[in-house]
This record gives sequence, structure tokens and C-alpha cells, in this order.
Amino acid sequence: MKQSQHFLDNAENCAQLAERASEEPTYNRYKRMEAAWRALAKEQDWLDGETSPSDSLLESSESLRDRAQRTA
Repeated sequence: MKQSQHFLDNAENCAQLAERASEEPTYNRYKRMEAAWRALAKEQDWLDGETSPSDSLLESSESLRDRAQRTA
């Protein structure tokens, strides 16, 4: 199994824990951990040569645009 898949598995585990969290601070903590594991998976894919740096930049700009639209 690829290293990035292990990271994605950890992210999914954090997402499940967040959904079961009974308090907002706990939910937020697990969601931040999920995001961190997903970022590590993307970075690992880049390090392994499976994605190009321009792919990461495109995803980042799309993510920023989506966040801006949600807050507008």
C-alpha cells in the first residue's frame, strides 16, 4: 500500500471520529487533524512523482476560491 494511502486512511478515521464527537472543540480538533492527514497524502503523492507541483497549485487555488465563496 502506498504511503499516501495510509495517510488518507488516517484522515478518514479522523473524519469518522469528528462525526461522533459530542463537543464542538473535539469535532474541530478531529477536522483539523483530517485536513492535516489529507495535506500529507497530497505532499507524499507529489514526493513520489504521482502529481506535479502545478496540480497542487491548482487544487490550492480552487480550495481558496471555494472557501471565499462559502464565506461571501
